[in-house]
Amino acid sequence: MRASIEGTERDWLVLAVPKGRVLRAIADLLAVSGIPVETLLADDRTLVRDVKDLSLRFLLLKPDDVPTYVEYGAADLGIVGRDILMEREYDLYAPLDLGIGKCRMVVAGFGGPLPTDRTLRVATKFTNIANRYFLGKGQQVDFVYVQSSVELAPLTGLADLIVDLVESGETLKQNKLEELEFICAISSVVIANRAAFKLKSDRIAPLLERLVGATERRRVEQD
Repeated sequence: MRASIEGTERDWLVLAVPKGRVLRAIADLLAVSGIPVETLLADDRTLVRDVKDLSLRFLLLKPDDVPTYVEYGAADLGIVGRDILMEREYDLYAPLDLGIGKCRMVVAGFGGPLPTDRTLRVATKFTNIANRYFLGKGQQVDFVYVQSSVELAPLTGLADLIVDLVESGETLKQNKLEELEFICAISSVVIANRAAFKLKSDRIAPLLERLVGATERRRVEQD
């Protein structure tokens, strides 16, 4: 028998989710978990969406903001890419990897010889992840912070290498770049506010149980 995730009017469970392409995959998992997702996927601009029968509230946020809302208690739970957690330091629990939004963090470039007469320049928005990676190799580099279209950096001479997330690698290929080094695998995880994880365990535990089941079924279907 499935654990109930229903709450009372005074016991709302707030889940922060990222807007964008991974939202569909999140909604599919929630639907398999028995959670209505029509409100979540409604085609409008509202950022707070309630499933009143379950006392469940969704907050739609930019991915980078999800951990902030959870850490400060504006949301009890959140779903976010592991790259965001790795890039910044948050005081959060991460109890479940959902296995969606899979991609990889890589070092990429043209693949030819690199300059040896100066410090290499690396363009990325993930400066902390990249810094830890190159320090671990004992290699000193200079970082250029680039928010988007990071593939342009080697093409224009702004940087020698880039560190970025790659899914299929097609964008790199179309810009004549290659994956040179693998840093780590990335996927979406559930995060929890530390206080809420204890105080609302009667609501959170059943939801996590359902998501574990949905994640396992999805994995079996893909194998």
